[in-house]
Amino acid sequence: MRIRTTVAAVSGAVVLSALAVPAASAADTVRPLNGGLGDTKITKVVVDGDNKVQIGTSGLKTVKVSVTATDDSGIAGADTITLEGPDYGFYMTGKPSCAKVNSTTSTCSASVKIDPKVDYLSNANAGTWYVDAWIDAKDGDYVWKEKAGSFKFQRAGKLTVNASPEPVKKGKTLTVTGKLSRANWESLKYAGYSGQSVKLQYKKKGTSSYKTVKTVKTSSTGALKTTTKATADGYYRFAFAGTSTTGAVNATGDYVDVK
Repeated sequence: MRIRTTVAAVSGAVVLSALAVPAASAADTVRPLNGGLGDTKITKVVVDGDNKVQIGTSGLKTVKVSVTATDDSGIAGADTITLEGPDYGFYMTGKPSCAKVNSTTSTCSASVKIDPKVDYLSNANAGTWYVDAWIDAKDGDYVWKEKAGSFKFQRAGKLTVNASPEPVKKGKTLTVTGKLSRANWESLKYAGYSGQSVKLQYKKKGTSSYKTVKTVKTSSTGALKTTTKATADGYYRFAFAGTSTTGAVNATGDYVDVK
């Protein structure tokens, strides 16, 4: 683990966003970059349920990290799990607790609290992050693995939609507008996300799923505008699939009454 500056501690979590001169810690002198003893293996890593963490501009978010490991003697426990990402991003979880799956396998879980208002996140921190973990077996075996798993650390998105006129005559043109924006961790505000492909979707009244009508690009300010023909009562929304740095988001459907 390297020592870095600009540190903010939040309920056991640490995020760092600027690099100091690297210095070896006690852990560095003991642990190889990847290694272990015996037959202990990490078999699965899950972060926040789906390996995607979206952070907005306010509010405390608790992120759960689970590491599943196996050894023929069973798992004794786990050391603190660390998360590392772009622009020297770094978090440290609290002490993991391990739940037995069977005689050889356990899942060790821990959490970290993230608050964009105090953690000094930079927009460059968004992207692919990695989980580093140390697991101990009951017979003295262990495994230490950097990049044992990965997840997306993303800026949260917002998406709006408005279809008009309402009501509208069948076969007439509907104009659908909206805006895609995303969290700016440095200003702690949401700003328009330009040049992104967003789907216009429609769900007919009485049905359960949306269908894509067309794909629209956001303007330089994140604005969306397109037209479509009104066919029947139903809901219109914009849907954004997300990018590596920005989370997926769907607008709340806007109901249109077709006469």
